[in-house]
Amino acid sequence: MNKVLFLFSFLACLGCSHSASSQSQPQTQSPSPAESPYQPVVYTGIDMLERYNFEDLKGKRVGLVTNPSGVDRNLRSTIDVLFDAPEVNLVALYGPEHGVRGDAYAGDHVSNGKDPKTGLPVYSLYGSTRKPTPEMLKGVDVMVYDIQDVGTRSYTFISTLGLVMRACAEQNIEVMVLDRPNPLGGEKVEGCLVEPGFHSFVSMFRIPYIYGLTVGELAGLLNEEGLNCGQSGDEKPLKCRLTVIPMSGWERWMLYKDTGLPWILPSPNIPSDVSAIGYPSAGIAGEFGYLSIGVGYTIPFQVFAAPWIDADKLKQKLDSYRIPGTAFRTIHFKPMAGTAPQMQHGVQFFYTDYASATLTLTQFYVIQAIQELYPDHNPYKTFKKTRMMDIVCGTDYVRREFGKQLKVQDIQSYWMKDAEAFKDLSRNYYLYR
Repeated sequence: MNKVLFLFSFLACLGCSHSASSQSQPQTQSPSPAESPYQPVVYTGIDMLERYNFEDLKGKRVGLVTNPSGVDRNLRSTIDVLFDAPEVNLVALYGPEHGVRGDAYAGDHVSNGKDPKTGLPVYSLYGSTRKPTPEMLKGVDVMVYDIQDVGTRSYTFISTLGLVMRACAEQNIEVMVLDRPNPLGGEKVEGCLVEPGFHSFVSMFRIPYIYGLTVGELAGLLNEEGLNCGQSGDEKPLKCRLTVIPMSGWERWMLYKDTGLPWILPSPNIPSDVSAIGYPSAGIAGEFGYLSIGVGYTIPFQVFAAPWIDADKLKQKLDSYRIPGTAFRTIHFKPMAGTAPQMQHGVQFFYTDYASATLTLTQFYVIQAIQELYPDHNPYKTFKKTRMMDIVCGTDYVRREFGKQLKVQDIQSYWMKDAEAFKDLSRNYYLYR
């Protein structure tokens, strides 16, 4: 297998070069903590790009894919950082789901327009056009990507990245990824690979549901392994000219709380790093629509509740399973938006031993417990959007097998069958210990 070489020209003056197969953390000098109101352990790609005076962008016409989570250590938007940088010519902005300034809600159409602060054109990558057209890329020498990832396959920003990489490969435009922490850490891998026929904008790549890579590492893997096959999954792989600007200080064991960085929500329903951890734990169950998972309340992706649930009985049932690393407490709340404003009763979940917990199975244990307590509330008997469930899972096996008895044991081995092999493959693209 060929090993991708990431060219860090901003480190060239130090005589350094880095291979994506390297097991060591890039040796970069951290910015002085005195320069920032925060004293983070980790410095992100945009921080390191600033540290080395934007060397890789000088004299180039730059496009930028970003959203409000793209900020430097001083909480300045990457848009404004690059727009004001000497010898950097920022010429266009590209908005994924929610838009470049975060003014579009989940699923809302994102329109083309003009950024009111900089006057730059803004092209929508969420709506009728998800892959940049040649006209959108005209006059761009390098496309920069800076968005906080959440580490879960169905989160659409990585799909946007993949389509940008394809479009830039077709036009021979360089892609630069400014790396950021994976809030799930770099050691957890869960869920089977996306299977043929189930690729979509929420499952674009043949990767697990939780993939255990930073967005920069993921870009390298997609580029070198031929996994960037577009939204349908059957196009010819295209390889772009890829540069990754690595972080300083990040290690694979770190969750976001360990970085010292402030959490800037990448989308409205991920207001905290805890919500990012809850997203793969509850998001699939949320597709059924028969449970509140906290969206529309203050703790999205952290609860399972409904008006007809006895919270104490549900907690007791879940406790009886002795799920590794996972604990539950009863909760009662009334959503402020999204669902009917009825009182909801259920459980909030916590990971007491993150390393031993299997995040994605939490929701399936809850569905199993509810089925045992309330057999008349089998979601598979009323759920109509089976295609959506299948493409989110990347397979119809979960629906077909779990739907028979609603027992976790019926899908657990299949769901986890690809994890170890993917970890082995991923190690070739690690940029951090």
